[in-house]
Amino acid sequence: MRLTFLGASGMVTGSSYLLEAGGRKILVDCGMFQGSKATEALNRRPFRFEPAAIDAVLLTHAHIDHSGLLPKLCKQGYKGNIYATHATTDLCRIMLPDSAHIQEFEAEILGRKGRRAGKAPLEPLYTVDDAYTCLKNFAPLPYGKKIEITPEVAVSFNDAGHILGSSIIEIWIAENGQTTKLVFSGDLGQPDQPLIKDPSPIEAADYIVMESTYGNRNHEQYDKGEALAAIINDTVARGGNIVIPAFAVGRTQTIIYYLYKLLKAGKIPSIPVFIDSPLAINATDIFAHHPEDFDAEAHQMLYDSRENILKLLKLNFTRTPDESKAINFLKEPAVIISASGMADAGRILHHLKHNLWRPESSVVLVGYQAEGSLGRRLIEGVKRVKIMGEEVGVRAKIHNLDGFSAHADQDYLIKWLTMFTQPPANVFIVHGEPEQSAALAGVINAKLGYSTYLPHFGDVAVIDGRSFTVEASGLVLVDPAVIELQELLEQLDSEFMEFRKRLETASTADPVKLSAMLRGAQKVRKFVRQTLEAAGGNGAK
Repeated sequence: MRLTFLGASGMVTGSSYLLEAGGRKILVDCGMFQGSKATEALNRRPFRFEPAAIDAVLLTHAHIDHSGLLPKLCKQGYKGNIYATHATTDLCRIMLPDSAHIQEFEAEILGRKGRRAGKAPLEPLYTVDDAYTCLKNFAPLPYGKKIEITPEVAVSFNDAGHILGSSIIEIWIAENGQTTKLVFSGDLGQPDQPLIKDPSPIEAADYIVMESTYGNRNHEQYDKGEALAAIINDTVARGGNIVIPAFAVGRTQTIIYYLYKLLKAGKIPSIPVFIDSPLAINATDIFAHHPEDFDAEAHQMLYDSRENILKLLKLNFTRTPDESKAINFLKEPAVIISASGMADAGRILHHLKHNLWRPESSVVLVGYQAEGSLGRRLIEGVKRVKIMGEEVGVRAKIHNLDGFSAHADQDYLIKWLTMFTQPPANVFIVHGEPEQSAALAGVINAKLGYSTYLPHFGDVAVIDGRSFTVEASGLVLVDPAVIELQELLEQLDSEFMEFRKRLETASTADPVKLSAMLRGAQKVRKFVRQTLEAAGGNGAK
């Protein structure tokens, strides 16, 4: 048996794992790489396998960093089933076409720039038609039922408690007269989240492939509702807007839940709340159609009080671009919830462009912010950013409420492992930045005594029963130095623009000296750009 790590290895994006056993090839997740430009460029690299040769795909959940390259997979020849839960299937029916629309839009924008520069047209990764064609391959499965998908492979999907429909996948492989069991954690949820159930305990596994998004720390324990209320009240008093970049699936619905409870308790004023994401609006409808995945409190809120939520919250769903633009001309404070959750694409960029420069407004980050994303840079204190080609100063208050994360923290990851009744032969730690994965491995070793391995992109675990060896790939998927260079270049671009503006208004300065400084800044920018290109920032090397 061979297990190849093709994404989410040393990073928190692009989940994909190829399992070859019993003469079959099973792909677990086929996620899009998200984050810095160097990371996103990986989506255009060829698959490291022949898509038509894959026998089945198992999808842990609908988030694009786990599902987003499925249309590309099908476009390039995959014809088999994509197994997922019913809720995940329904969410993918809106998320994959939405992703395709973004691919087409970005290809068109970049294509125009390329044509002006004499470059060849840029094709989208996949089209909306490709996405809809891919959706025909989905084969929904229920939670908790062991199903044979080939004579050699059986699977069971279990609730991961991360988002609606998210799954921990158990896989039994019959090979060479023995059965080996693997468990893929997918993205594990933090217990006691609003709306959805806690992650399911799993009794046994020979090998575990486990996420480590928050493997190096625990979520701060605080009253999330009170913290959100304090931000809203303070911002309203200043006369500003509360801008919340939120993932359309999961996080948006959680924020609606908290706003409803706060307003019902009289802890925040009645101000307009805008859900400015067609995807989030559609996802909210899908949530309402899957009561089997809700906890008891969610049942009461959604089915006994649904109309009251809409009325009490002054909830506005903005579907069209014109409705979205109109939000920026409001004369009164409002809560604006829009995608994407890492603030690096989508309508949220327009709202940040109109609010980041306003000291009376607040930006509330409520989820994990990947390295290189705009959300991460805002948390780190960047003073100026470029949004849609325009320089914007950061004067709004930036709040990071990571307690809203739908990912399990270190304590719960360890607790989940203790629920296994027998120690696994090994835990492969994935879906984390290097320090997060390494920290989790250290705690697992110290507290549980389990063997761990931190795979790199392209590594292959060769498994024989409860023994395994690793064929190391030696590949660096994205060199962290490349991301640092890109961030440096963006900073230099920002400072250069600011410097040039000052030059234009410097009436008493020495023009010869200033011109020399300008030429020097141009040389530095050119050097960094050339270094970045030489580093091959668009793929493994």
